[in-house]
Amino acid sequence: MNIWLTTALSAVGGLVVLWLAALAALAIARPRAGLLTEAIRLLPDLLRLTSRLARDRTLPRGVRIRLWLLLGYLALPIDLVPDFIPVLGYADDAIVVAVVLRSVVRVVGPQALERHWPGTDDGLAAVRRLAGRSH
Repeated sequence: MNIWLTTALSAVGGLVVLWLAALAALAIARPRAGLLTEAIRLLPDLLRLTSRLARDRTLPRGVRIRLWLLLGYLALPIDLVPDFIPVLGYADDAIVVAVVLRSVVRVVGPQALERHWPGTDDGLAAVRRLAGRSH
């Protein structure tokens, strides 16, 4: 078999394995079903929150970089699960947002969420639950 064909097939196989591993990681990290539904509903406000947090120079640089990388991932037209698949297409975005928000809240605390939240109080309560903070 040609070396180029073998290399190409190996690369494609490796990418498929990485994609399946990423899907498995999303399945493990996903919030409970109710929170996932809330996250999808709140996705526009979560995007504004993420953008505001990323521009906040009082937050540590590592947190801001993580938030900018999240915004870049969300802006890319290529997702782990394509957006044209109903519900599941946006679920991967919501799970990634939830995982990043949890890590951000662990570092900077829930006050940063409260300071920058653009939505309603009910939405903020849902974001707190999503980020692992119920109060």
